[in-house]
Amino acid sequence: MARRRGERDPDTLLPGRPGHLLPGRAGGGPVTLAPALTGGIIAAGDGSRLRRAGWTVPKPLVPVAGVPLIEAVIRNFRAAGVTSLRIIVNERARACVEWVRARLPEVDAEFIVKTTASSYESFLEVTRGGTGRMLVSTVDAWCREADFVRFVEAAAQRPPDATVLAVTPLVADERPLWVRVDATGRVTELGGGAGELVTAGMYLVPERVRTMDAPPGMGRLREFLTWLSRSGEPLYGEVIQTVVDVDRGDDVALAEALALGARSS
Repeated sequence: MARRRGERDPDTLLPGRPGHLLPGRAGGGPVTLAPALTGGIIAAGDGSRLRRAGWTVPKPLVPVAGVPLIEAVIRNFRAAGVTSLRIIVNERARACVEWVRARLPEVDAEFIVKTTASSYESFLEVTRGGTGRMLVSTVDAWCREADFVRFVEAAAQRPPDATVLAVTPLVADERPLWVRVDATGRVTELGGGAGELVTAGMYLVPERVRTMDAPPGMGRLREFLTWLSRSGEPLYGEVIQTVVDVDRGDDVALAEALALGARSS
């Protein structure tokens, strides 16, 4: 039986705004999922490669086609009907907190300002607490809004105790985590040296998995996902055709080309 992780120090939390019903996509209301999902955004990465490419703002504020990464992800969550967010940023990116509150005052977001040692530690922080399934995205997983919504709608149809990964055939990552799925969409293998699909930085995670105690020494989030797969946990993959892991200047250019193409189509 999985044990629950301990409670976190409330002094590291910056409380969110009072709850609001966020509007959905243009021309319609928000997507309704039952029960409602909580959202988590992992935005605590260092962003060193983008700084070397010339960006001086914190990574979450790097723009793609004029829209900062963190705004794009928040708007994706809103379009999917997710109204409550937990967002982790590192201490160097503290300015993102006030930026989001000023730019998107309607967003009900709880901020965690903490410099973590790994993506897995950031995942633990952002998924702590709450009940039910949680929708998690890294801030640098750029995709079109409509594709994000389709992922959420498809993932919500999977068994409620399963972890669902967004996967993509677009390999825009220096160190991709390859995924193999069967005809039903169930993940049969994570890892390996090649394949047709890679993880895309978006996950629907059940409460049971969020509260598991993983083996000590777990480093990156990909190691946790691989451990889940090898432990026999049910994992499914839902395909998003175009997701860009925005880590380098070339990634920004690719995401901008996709964004501009979507606007003109």
